[in-house]
Formats: sequence, C-alpha cells, structure tokens
Amino acid sequence: MAKTKTAFFCKNCGHQSPQWAGKCPSCNEWNTFEEEVIQRDKSVGSAAPKLSPSAHPARKVEELESQSFPRMSIVDQELHRVLGNGLVPGSLILFGGEPGIGKSTLLLQLALQQNQTEVLYVSGEESEEQIKMRVDRIGMSNPNCWLLMETNVENIEAHIAQIKPQLVIIDSIQTLFSPTIDSAQGSISQIRECATRLLKIAKEDNIAIFMIGHITKEGSIAGPKLLEHMVDTVLLFEGDRQHIYRLLRTTKNRFGSTNEMGIYEMQGAGLREVSNPSELLIQQHQTGLSGSAISAALEGMRPMLIEIQALASTAVYGTPQRSTTGFDLRRLNMLLAVLEKRCGFRLGMKDVFLNIAGGMRMEDPGMDLAVIAAIMSSNEDIPLPPNTCYAGEVGLNGEIRPVARIEQRIAEAAKLGMEKIIISKFNKEGDIKGIEVIRVGRVDEMVSVLFG
Repeated sequence: MAKTKTAFFCKNCGHQSPQWAGKCPSCNEWNTFEEEVIQRDKSVGSAAPKLSPSAHPARKVEELESQSFPRMSIVDQELHRVLGNGLVPGSLILFGGEPGIGKSTLLLQLALQQNQTEVLYVSGEESEEQIKMRVDRIGMSNPNCWLLMETNVENIEAHIAQIKPQLVIIDSIQTLFSPTIDSAQGSISQIRECATRLLKIAKEDNIAIFMIGHITKEGSIAGPKLLEHMVDTVLLFEGDRQHIYRLLRTTKNRFGSTNEMGIYEMQGAGLREVSNPSELLIQQHQTGLSGSAISAALEGMRPMLIEIQALASTAVYGTPQRSTTGFDLRRLNMLLAVLEKRCGFRLGMKDVFLNIAGGMRMEDPGMDLAVIAAIMSSNEDIPLPPNTCYAGEVGLNGEIRPVARIEQRIAEAAKLGMEKIIISKFNKEGDIKGIEVIRVGRVDEMVSVLFG
C-alpha cells in the first residue's frame, strides 16, 4: 500500500508546493496555501502495462470519417451566437463572472426558455424559495425544467441518471464536493474531482453542462487553470454593476469562434437581449457639444456605433491627470504623444479625461480616430461636424492606418443615419450609397477636414 501524501495548494491560482509558504510565488497572494491529501495509485509493481477491456483502439487518421456536430437551438439569440450558433450536446461549458453580475439569472432564464428540452438546474448556493422568487420575477415557465438543491456530486449523478436531461446547469462548481476526497468544499482537489466527474457525464451521456465559476480579485476564474483546460467553452459575463449593460464574451470555444460578443440589459424582470446596441449607445448623443465623437467600432464580428467623450482642461494642481473609463490608459497616453509631436497640440500640461458612454469597455484599435477627434474638439472647444463618425487606427508617426471589416462599419453607420464617415485612405473598399466616405492619410489632414 502506498503512503498517503499531502501537498499545499494556493486557493487563488492553484499553484502546488511541497511545503507551506506565506506568499504564493505564482499569483503573489498572501496566506492562500492549504494542505490537501493527494490520493496515489495503490497498485505497486513493475509488470508490463496491459490494455483494459474498455480501452479504445488506435486508428489511422485516413480511416476516420468526418462528422458534423448537431447543435441544440437556444431561444436566447445572444447566447446562441456567442456559443457558435447553438449548443453542442456533450459539451462542458464554464460560465464565469463577478458576484452579482447576473450569472445565475441568465442561466435560469436559459433553463426556463428551453421549453422543448429536459433541463436540470442544480443549485448549491440558494434555497428553493429564493429561486422561486427569481422565477416569479423573470416571469417565465418551463414544464420540463427540474430544480435540485444538492452539493454532493454523487447524488447529482444519480439524479441525472434518473431524469435523463439534455441540459444541466450547475450553480456553482465551487459549492460541489465529492465524499471520496478528504478536503473542504471549494478546495483545489474538490473542484478538480467534481469537474472531472461532470466531464465524464457530459461525454458519455451526450449532455450539455453549464458550470458557474467564481471570479478572483484579478478578474480570472477561481481555481486551477486546469479547470479551464478541461472544459470545451469558457464564457465570461462582465460589466459595471453601476450600468445596465452586461457583456458576454468567449475566451475559449472548441466548437466555434471566440470573436463573438453578446450584449444584455439588466432590468427588474431579468436580463433582456440587446439586438441593436448601436441605437441604444448613441440615442442620448447631443450635437453641438465639444468633446464628443461617434466611433464605428467592431467588437468581435459585430459592428456598433459608440460615443466617445473627452475633456481636456488646464491642470490645476501642476501634475496633469490622465483618466479613462472603458478605454486603455496606455493607448490614450500614446495618442496624446502623437498629437503633441506630430500635430503641435500642447497637451502636456492639461488634464485629459476619456469616457466610453454606456459603461462599455472596448479594445478595438479602430477607435483611435474618434478618440483623437474628441480630444481635439474638447481642447479647441469646437463641436465636431454633426452626423459624422470615425473609423481608423493611428500610428506613432501620425499616419492613419486601415482597419478590418470597414464595409460592415460603414454599413452600420449608414443604417443609423450618419451622413459622413472618416476612414484611412488605405482602405480601398467601403463605398456605400447613402453616406459620404472621407479618406485621410495623416492626423493633421483630419484636423484640416474638421476645423479648416
């Protein structure tokens, strides 16, 4: 018999160490190591390995047949698109997000919307009364939706075998435990063991399983990185709780693209799909005010118009401030340096504040042109031309570089009533009826176009 062996694991990132340490060398967090038992194989010997009766034989690649994944249609069109146009049976999906962002609400809506699907919703965090209150608030019903209040993974397996659902939702993986593991709920060993057993159920019984995962202070999914490697898809639900919009992104998807994004609006009756985000994001845009520009941005494969707000004022306390909301601060500093060096704008002793309206957080480099236009407008206190939007990336030499999918951006701008769009002259395509396309090659050329 092999002796019992223990090791120390970091609760924050899953780093393993043979001895206790005050500070984790991986994530630099303090007092996060806990001792856990590692179960070793009890068989000892040096006999030659033999194939088990259930082992799959090795096959040549040429002998394999191509197969398409049948997808389960989802009523929620935002989630349907983010997953790659449907849910693949037998897939294991990790669903992460900050506390209170709406993870349980969104997946409960999913369980209630799938009227033609047997759904099992497993909750280890809330009581039946709490979930019933949420169901009444959402205002949906599904006669094929089952509710189970359980944290023992063996009992969950038994209920799955009895009900035979097509979709299982686990809320959350950190609350489950296996009696075969001698450690507390939420520990690294328990999370790994429970996820492994759920993965086996998903693949053998061809059941799609959603697992809700907690988020650390750094914004990553809690538990070992192995958890993200085990699953087929990783979804992140994010957004500022002070704003009404929520973004659903994909960081890993074995059955589809990771470039898609879903947008939801938080309401009293739950989360509502936002099919046309551009109209909502610019509906409060007012013309005649300086420091405001409309960007034809691209988030994943979806084009949208976003309002960029900038404020440039004289620094009162000597040291100028640089502050952004929803935009990369380092990229803002780079754009300010380009304006200072290439265009002669004296912004070194001015406070510059930048905000993306609606609480959105974007990383599209095609927003550079709108950011610069908004800053110049605020600095000169001159409003930008009305019904004009911008799409272009700015280089360090002041050149305006082309951006991807320019035709989709221009079509979105034309659909929402924009009359002009300023893009890079290196984007050869993009002529669409109903909107004037202005092509410029450098930032100083755009200054001449906007301010004469």
